[in-house]
Amino acid sequence: MAGLREMLLKEQSRLEEILKKTEERMKDAPEGSLRLSRSGKSVQYYRCMPGKQKNGEYLPKAEGQLVRRLAQKSYDQKVAKLAGRRLAQIKRMVKDYEDDEIESLFLNEHMERQKLIRPVEPTWEQRLEAWINEEYLQKEFREDVPVILTERGERVRSKSEKLLADYFWRSGILYKYERPLHLKGFGIVHPDFTFLSRKTRQEVYWEHDGRMDDPVYAQRAIRKIQAYEQNGIYPGEKLILTFETEKSVLDLRMVKRLAEKYLI
Repeated sequence: MAGLREMLLKEQSRLEEILKKTEERMKDAPEGSLRLSRSGKSVQYYRCMPGKQKNGEYLPKAEGQLVRRLAQKSYDQKVAKLAGRRLAQIKRMVKDYEDDEIESLFLNEHMERQKLIRPVEPTWEQRLEAWINEEYLQKEFREDVPVILTERGERVRSKSEKLLADYFWRSGILYKYERPLHLKGFGIVHPDFTFLSRKTRQEVYWEHDGRMDDPVYAQRAIRKIQAYEQNGIYPGEKLILTFETEKSVLDLRMVKRLAEKYLI
């Protein structure tokens, strides 16, 4: 599964932080454990100590702080035990797991042998080639709009889209410009750019909203973003958003960071 190793490493870091936090808290935890007993509508608390009476020593209301610390200790112990067990499992898996290991089996075969084999699933390069060669109809341009061409000779609708397209082209990031996409409940939209992400092996859409200080434009952009979300395409996952106003222009440094995070 693409991206699974990265997810496992993130979960490993999270569990390590949890384990560190619980172990730190347990250093100052009181001795013994807490036993609860219900009497009618009230709950009574007892502190059980190793080697002493089985049912423990009764703790009056004045010992409320001790009761809470004993309850916290019991919880932290359970969390630490579970986190430690899961951490060990993840470390074993990460040690022996690579996202593209099935693909690597095929690519590690001799070139002549590869010609004789039908892979169990297409390689990344095969998928990317098939994807980029798919034909589609772009949205037409009105006759009265300026002609803006990218470095590879493709016509776009704004100078900012040209900056984006030229960055992707120079960076070797393959894309489709204004490829139609059907959003249920909204209709056909034409994302500015569509990618097949190397990281997730899924399609990612990039919308650049360049006139967000225009109230009518902004409302239309918001409705479109909501339509993406209603179709399970969320910003920060499969949807990348950049914005501009008259005073706040496109920042190519941010474009580079977004591309590195979601596409490369």
